[in-house]
Amino acid sequence: MSADIFEKCLDFHGANDLKKAGVYPYFHRVESQQGPETIVDGNKKVVVCSNNYLGLASHPKVIEASMEAAKKYGTSGTGSRFLNGTSDLHEKVEKKFAKFVGKEDAILFTTGHHSNLGSLSCLVGKGEILVTDKLDHASIIDGCRLSFGDMVRFRHNDMADLERVLKKNEGKAILIVVDGIFSMEGDIANLPEISKLAKKYGARLFVDEAHSIGVIGKDGKGTGSHFNLEENVDVLMATASKSLASIGGFIASRAEVIDYVKHAARPMIFTASLPPACVGAIDAALDLMIQEPERRVKLMDTANKMKEAFKAMGYDTNHSQSPIIPLTVGSDMVAFKMWRMLFDEGVFASPVVTPAVPEGQAIIRTSYMATHTDEHLDFILDKFSKVGKALGII
Repeated sequence: MSADIFEKCLDFHGANDLKKAGVYPYFHRVESQQGPETIVDGNKKVVVCSNNYLGLASHPKVIEASMEAAKKYGTSGTGSRFLNGTSDLHEKVEKKFAKFVGKEDAILFTTGHHSNLGSLSCLVGKGEILVTDKLDHASIIDGCRLSFGDMVRFRHNDMADLERVLKKNEGKAILIVVDGIFSMEGDIANLPEISKLAKKYGARLFVDEAHSIGVIGKDGKGTGSHFNLEENVDVLMATASKSLASIGGFIASRAEVIDYVKHAARPMIFTASLPPACVGAIDAALDLMIQEPERRVKLMDTANKMKEAFKAMGYDTNHSQSPIIPLTVGSDMVAFKMWRMLFDEGVFASPVVTPAVPEGQAIIRTSYMATHTDEHLDFILDKFSKVGKALGII
């Protein structure tokens, strides 16, 4: 009897087991805009799991720009960027973003995942090396796997281990790829030391600024700007699904690199272009991000307040340096139970379990917005105190 390709599906019971236990945390139905509050499964929740860092996803000017773009260009680009899917609006936003981050040119992919998948897979070929932090985002890992290069990983933010890897591969063409702000841990890449090592060993440097654009650096330009090292970053990637209140992903670099990526990245060639409404939203969000720096100040004030409050309660906030504050809670099941208890108390949070984190180190990932009020924050802290004590975590 031949094997059944669906056998793995029939043997998959993890989700149903969590549903039976009443702690299944995924695919809950959101029924309103996602600001500091939203409606989930018919009930109001205070949101502490959104990447809408600057609160622009519901800004009237962003919504208006999105609607106007749809009125002018329709609901779809109707094809790939490579063929008929490039509009003057795409090109306008690419030029604006490239100028914003201080690069010669930029290209806008349909998703952030695609921007890493497409650029990394075409920039690194056979016999060349991708050097990645072990905690880099999954889209980076996927891009490395799709390339014909060899992926070598170093311990998280461990500069001695990075140098060991670079020294071992000295003389080869190397691309170092790191997150600017790490999406689960909330800490910042040690870019000063990474860039020194890149120069020492003749490597190029690629920084994923998905969670740092709009958050750190001058005008929210990201990690390179945060450390005054923009010139040391050879390729900058940024998503539009976080601070930029839309979806899509930018790759910015020197003109020759972008021209190559435009003509070689399979996710660019074989995916429909980003819809006009999304591009219009990015256009407006970029302007607001620069025009309203008080949003970024408020965001970081909130992050600092929450981190100190969680520490005072007895939570382990790891090494967070950003609006992403992970709270280590223990086993996967404890994380699922905590998520459920918080949800029932009116807080919408995110449990992160293995394999995204090491076994026994599950976290509740919290993230904050410039539009959280003091009342929201006090409510969140009260519920985390109540639930943490009930579970014996604090």
